[in-house]
Amino acid sequence: MIFETHAHYDDDAFAKDREELVSSLFLGKVGRIINVGASIASTKTTLNLAEQYENMYAAVGVHPSDVADLNEETFAWLREQTTHPKTVAVGEIGLDYYWDKEPEVQARQREWFMRQLTLAKESRLPVIIHSRDAAEDTMNILKEVGRWDICDMSDDEVCGVIHCFSYSPEMAREFVKMGYYIGVGGVVTFKNAKKLKETVEQIPLERILLETDCPYMAPEPHRGKRNESSYIPYVIEKIAELKHVTAEEVEHVTWENAMTLFSKGRGRE
Repeated sequence: MIFETHAHYDDDAFAKDREELVSSLFLGKVGRIINVGASIASTKTTLNLAEQYENMYAAVGVHPSDVADLNEETFAWLREQTTHPKTVAVGEIGLDYYWDKEPEVQARQREWFMRQLTLAKESRLPVIIHSRDAAEDTMNILKEVGRWDICDMSDDEVCGVIHCFSYSPEMAREFVKMGYYIGVGGVVTFKNAKKLKETVEQIPLERILLETDCPYMAPEPHRGKRNESSYIPYVIEKIAELKHVTAEEVEHVTWENAMTLFSKGRGRE
């Protein structure tokens, strides 16, 4: 079975056929889906959606480009949602300097990134990290907030996944040493995705998670179209090719990886 670790099925792109599509996914190869919040509003719709499907779970958090949503009142609400029975992670949180280049905006992103990391640590939940054009600051903040070298929730450590990984293989190896998984989606099938392909080749399969970020970043041959979890086999095939293993092994190992990281979402195996 396939564990889809990063989707946005509450997005308006699925407004016309959401129920039919999600139901069909669970009748096929997809066994688990984590729908991921990116704002206060989308965290609410994510939780509502997770409540509708037994094998869909929620990540609660605010994306760096939406930290204007956060104040003491909304952060208190977010804290409450970490105890929701379908919540399995805090995310997606992090830094995005690609869109937000003003120093004061980036400082605000760092402040709320640290606070949401601390919330995850207090809640003993893993984190789903968004990091774009901010590798050094992301690394430094992760090191500052916790010891990050051991992925052991019982010791009050926080581990997680670097979602939609876009940095160098060397940086990926550093994140792996810190106890992080690397999220791999449709980009790995693109012809120009040299860094990501090298990353997949160089890190252990035991540290890779499958994701779509749907409705965005559909793999070849669907590039440019609306993405969905049924396209993950294209990602699996490319990872298998790069790692010189079978698609079945990629599917099995990444399932176990996700079940280990998001242990609160084990449900009935």
